[in-house]
Amino acid sequence: MTELATSFWRKRLEQCADALTANNFTVFIADRLSEAEAIFRKQILKDIKVSSASWGDSITLKDSGILEFLKSAPEIDFIDTFDPGITREESMELRRRALLVDLFLTGSNAVTEDGCLVNLDMVGNRVGGLTFGPHHVVLVIGRNKIVEDVEAAMERIKRFAAPMNAIRHEGWKTPCVKTSFCMDCQSPQRICNTWTVTQKSYPKGRIRVILVNEELGL
Repeated sequence: MTELATSFWRKRLEQCADALTANNFTVFIADRLSEAEAIFRKQILKDIKVSSASWGDSITLKDSGILEFLKSAPEIDFIDTFDPGITREESMELRRRALLVDLFLTGSNAVTEDGCLVNLDMVGNRVGGLTFGPHHVVLVIGRNKIVEDVEAAMERIKRFAAPMNAIRHEGWKTPCVKTSFCMDCQSPQRICNTWTVTQKSYPKGRIRVILVNEELGL
């Protein structure tokens, strides 16, 4: 059954990759998350000039090994906006700096079958880096993020990804932490503030997407 599912999803990933490519994204497909890290090092980094890098919060990216590689690279100034040893104010200032790096990395809440990226952000640094500022953007996206269209993407995010994201933050007190459902709340800790739908990469090839044939992230 596992082999059958892998074959099924490979076809779905290839179709999604074709749609993304038609929308000016540069796309790679990895069978496993470990392969995504190799694609990043051996194919993506060799084609771009990078002296500074940062990232927007992503469980998939954390698990990929890519962040550790960048942090250990002496030639790259890596701005770690999620360093647990800094204050919230320091983190926010670093997130502003991160909008001007050479390379920005993150994940996506959803990707549609017709090749659009759909995301919902609390602060806006993640979608900000995706849409403008950094010269290059790389996203690592698991097969579970593929949905039919933008409407389905927004439904997935509101019903699953957003509540799960709030729940994973220790001490968060939004209503969805208690109910597991989006309550369209007025909480000061509300994480659902800014939607983006990236229909095309501009300039062409600025956004590179690694699709992974595994269930990853939220």
